[in-house]
Amino acid sequence: MQKALSLISRIHEKGNKFIVDSLNKNGLAGLVPSHGDILAVLYVEGKSTMHDIAKKIHRTKPTITVLVDKLEKLGFVKREKSLEDNRITYIALTDKGLEFKVLFDEISINLNKMLYKNLSDEESLLIDHLLEKMAEESNN
Repeated sequence: MQKALSLISRIHEKGNKFIVDSLNKNGLAGLVPSHGDILAVLYVEGKSTMHDIAKKIHRTKPTITVLVDKLEKLGFVKREKSLEDNRITYIALTDKGLEFKVLFDEISINLNKMLYKNLSDEESLLIDHLLEKMAEESNN
């Protein structure tokens, strides 16, 4: 049973290496795989608070702050004060962040092809289902 965690860790490392290599090939050495989680939320939501991003990607707010600071420094995101409540700050994509979505999607598609290349469609669905089940159980 302990083998699952070791295999998941190896797959995670392989995926991260693929992402880093893809980013480096495209001249984006400053980005790291964990930035992708934040960008993915923003591509769906348009803008979001750090608190909401942290909740959605299961990270602490201090971790999100560091990642958002780097994304802001690289020009992918910006902070926007809420018009309704000045205490609320949203994280939103810049034009550069929006333009990056094409490459983001391409890397995601290629990553999935690489990870699932030796699996049938049925096996791919099964592994996704089983991993989701494992992740749910670990949250209880």
